[in-house]
Amino acid sequence: MFVPLGLLAGGLAGLLGIGGGLIFAPLLLWMGLSPHQALATSTFAIVPTALSGSLTHLFAGGFQLQAGLSIAVAAFLSSLLFSKIGLDVSGWLLLTFQVGLYLVVAATIRSEPQQAAQQLKSTLFLPGLALVGGVAGFSAGLLGLGGGLLMVPLMVNGLAVPIHLAIRLSTLAVTCSATAASLQFLSEGRGSVGIGLLLGGVAALAAHWSASRLQRVSGKSLAWMLRTLVLLLAFGTGRQALILAMGH
Repeated sequence: MFVPLGLLAGGLAGLLGIGGGLIFAPLLLWMGLSPHQALATSTFAIVPTALSGSLTHLFAGGFQLQAGLSIAVAAFLSSLLFSKIGLDVSGWLLLTFQVGLYLVVAATIRSEPQQAAQQLKSTLFLPGLALVGGVAGFSAGLLGLGGGLLMVPLMVNGLAVPIHLAIRLSTLAVTCSATAASLQFLSEGRGSVGIGLLLGGVAALAAHWSASRLQRVSGKSLAWMLRTLVLLLAFGTGRQALILAMGH
């Protein structure tokens, strides 16, 4: 069970700029973990998965260091903040937040930016990346998701970043946000580190393979895969949230 799903999550992580939590979290819920435990364990698994993809992109010269630092530092700090809040939110409400995020992403993801590419050189680019990194931290700290599905549309639509570069930067931010959230969850005793690292270790192998082949996939195909994935996950997570809400 762990190996095939870990490979699937890792393959999607390296290709789409996500951390794999979108696959890990529903799997752990299905295994019987509570929402809080599943989201924390999912975060542990995201760290090695996203790190593998980030290193692959970094060694291939996939992004500028300054841009990477802007989004990564913001993601780390934001995740530390929001990871302290999630414990006070009920499980069904956390899952409902996830569904809402999935639907927003499905409606907004595009393969190419609407604005002119010259906006990449504007003075707002690095602060904009920092803001996007903050969104990643919110997603990882509060919801146990790496934030990749949020960051890619934000960068493409809001900052005129081409989708391939957005995916590379997203992978780096996911690594930092998940690391920060994991440190907080460890201090609170939330989640299962062993299960998380087992899933993440398997996924890291697939993430390296898919990240190295990102440029071969067209922007339209990447957008289509992202949109299909989030709609499927919205349905599954929404069902789980409804079951939990009715149980109260």
